[in-house]
Amino acid sequence: MKIHKEGYPSLLIVTIFAAIVIGAGYYFSSSFSNPQLIEAIAVVIGVAFFLIVLQFFRNPHVEIERNEKHIIAPADGKVVVIEEVEETEYFNDKRRQISIFMSPINVHVNRNPLSGVVSYFKYHPGKYLVAWHPKASTDNERTTVVVKQPETNTEILFRQIAGALARRICWYVKEGQPVVQGNEFGFIKFGSRVDIFVPLDAQINVDLEQKTKGGKTVIATLK
Repeated sequence: MKIHKEGYPSLLIVTIFAAIVIGAGYYFSSSFSNPQLIEAIAVVIGVAFFLIVLQFFRNPHVEIERNEKHIIAPADGKVVVIEEVEETEYFNDKRRQISIFMSPINVHVNRNPLSGVVSYFKYHPGKYLVAWHPKASTDNERTTVVVKQPETNTEILFRQIAGALARRICWYVKEGQPVVQGNEFGFIKFGSRVDIFVPLDAQINVDLEQKTKGGKTVIATLK
């Protein structure tokens, strides 16, 4: 299991914190009637906290089956929204929105849902409402990415959305950049949500509450 590059600064801080907790346990244990128990509790707290944060930044290898007709899940998580909406930032018309909620236990790597060229990118500073809040898509800190598939002239819009816990969005794309389906386009620390907007005539292949695997689950098929 690889550790994602975004995790190293956080893991350094957590290692220092864990060392302080364990050191404090040993230092103050003599003040208690059962010092061995206090030392053991300090070790368990320090190690457990380190392991919890470590799993946030795991980056497992994923075998990608690329298909120009498939829109694949950009993240691990659970489908929380499937609805027709008016997309007002870029398309200014109706699209089908599919939203995937990433919990703290999910892999937080974000992957390109299709291959193509980035035709639009924008970072929006904003609030940190809980990810399932109705206004999270429009009010929270977020990025908007549009990828155009040259072969079919199809454009797909997707957003990384920060939440109450996830307060740092990382992205690795810019306008004019070619991207490959399944490759990383970003990372959201400690989970949150990704929205995908597909054409109305696309076939939706997932259901509400269904779990998704980033880079694997085909969430929609283009006509």
